[in-house]
Amino acid sequence: MHTRRSSPVSPGSRPGPRSRGARTAGTLLAVVAVLVSACSPGGSSSSASPAAEAALAPLSKSTPAALSPYYGQKLTWRSCGVPGFQCATMKAPLDYAEPDAGDIRLAVARKKATGPGKRLGSLLVNPGGPGGSAVGYLQQYAGIGYPAEVRARYDMVAVDPRGVARSEPVECLDGREMDAYTQTDITPDDETETEELVDAYKKFAEGCGADAPDVLRHVSTVEAARDMDILRAVLGDQKLTYVGASYGTFLGATYAGLFPDRAGRLVLDGAMDPSLPARRINLDQTAGFETAFQAFARDCAQQPDCPLGKQAADVGKNLKAFFDKLDAQPIPTGDADGRELGESLATIGVIAAMYDEGAWIQLREALTSAMRDNDGAGLLVLADSYYERDAEGRYENLMFANAAVNCLDLPAAFAGPDEVRRSLPAFEKASPVFGEGLAWAALNCAYWPVAPTGEPHRIEAKGTAPIVVVGTTRDPATPYRWARALSRQLSSARLLTYEGDGHTAYGRGSTCIDSTINAYLLRGTPPVAEKRCS
Repeated sequence: MHTRRSSPVSPGSRPGPRSRGARTAGTLLAVVAVLVSACSPGGSSSSASPAAEAALAPLSKSTPAALSPYYGQKLTWRSCGVPGFQCATMKAPLDYAEPDAGDIRLAVARKKATGPGKRLGSLLVNPGGPGGSAVGYLQQYAGIGYPAEVRARYDMVAVDPRGVARSEPVECLDGREMDAYTQTDITPDDETETEELVDAYKKFAEGCGADAPDVLRHVSTVEAARDMDILRAVLGDQKLTYVGASYGTFLGATYAGLFPDRAGRLVLDGAMDPSLPARRINLDQTAGFETAFQAFARDCAQQPDCPLGKQAADVGKNLKAFFDKLDAQPIPTGDADGRELGESLATIGVIAAMYDEGAWIQLREALTSAMRDNDGAGLLVLADSYYERDAEGRYENLMFANAAVNCLDLPAAFAGPDEVRRSLPAFEKASPVFGEGLAWAALNCAYWPVAPTGEPHRIEAKGTAPIVVVGTTRDPATPYRWARALSRQLSSARLLTYEGDGHTAYGRGSTCIDSTINAYLLRGTPPVAEKRCS
């Protein structure tokens, strides 16, 4: 989204990208994960603690002497094994408060500008998550799928954030343990099932803490944004040019707040609202998935092969009844490892398809097979794509990194099961189909082994050049209201609205959106205020 993931059903609370391009690139980054994880209960705009304020205060224009070796380093570029791309390793301080205490190594990749026009510099991209591999996104999509005129003028660049993919990745559970984790019942019916869910969260958290206790304390968005500034300098750019999707918008906005004088042309697509605490984030995302599901329901009811009914009003009721049936009796999938399709995996499979209306046909077919033929294979495929599980039973580190970043960035949404139960009416009102599961999914950070270092906060980034904030009206993972909220916080923001479905807007087929963003990236021409596209 893009787009957080860390619980059985929705591992996190910051989404990842799900544009058509992102799906092609294998970055279905936040499908469900987006809905759970991180923040303290409370209102929509909290003031930061003194420590958080110090960390988020705009940094001096001059580089601190202790960081000079990092800003002055030279990257050694080598072949990536992917035609046209080069890779390098960049060093950053593990702890910016103690730069002499050790390094963290970050994977960087680029594809040089193809010409023939004048090179404009580097364009850094991030697909979201948190936990999505920016290097993978660059090599599989952005470096070959972004508009040719943009790739001609910019070196396309990506860095995997700390703890992600190729950058000292956090690992928590092995494949079999993850299989068990993703099948954990996330709608507990009694105290025994509640304890099983809590135990699953605890085991996940303990695994992450045992794997990388030092790194786990230093994977915050603030630190990742500071890494981006080192990369900007090492690449020789005076200002950062950046396109971030979903959670990548929070990363980009954080950069602008820290380095307003170094922020160049920034595109924040599928925007997040940094002022919200985790519980509100999760509740808003639950409502966002309901909005997307209602669009699917209207479409499904008009199709002759819709297995959920011929009236849009019945689609949600019938799907919820199917989930309840799977909760009582999972169905076979033909999986080589013996996994059955229960309510948790089925829910993830459905939510995964909400990120892109292009997946609605696949979802209808999968639901038909499951509901009429007792074959859960199709929904399992969707769930596995979300969790980034391959046919050999191996998981990428997306789920682990997602939780690590989310749980560090914000206080936990819930302190324990009792708080979840009290919040169930609000979540079920937001989404009768998904609300219960997504409320319980937001419990994961309660058991995290590392205390959070961030707080909800407004980002104004005074003094920056115009920043383009993009919102999609029926975005499931980053509700449109968040784009409006961020555009009102950032002092120089221009809001660009896509009236449509799916997660994020750039590269999804809207000529209006693409031409507007291209004009900004290539000529520095921001859209007029409140421009709308379809």
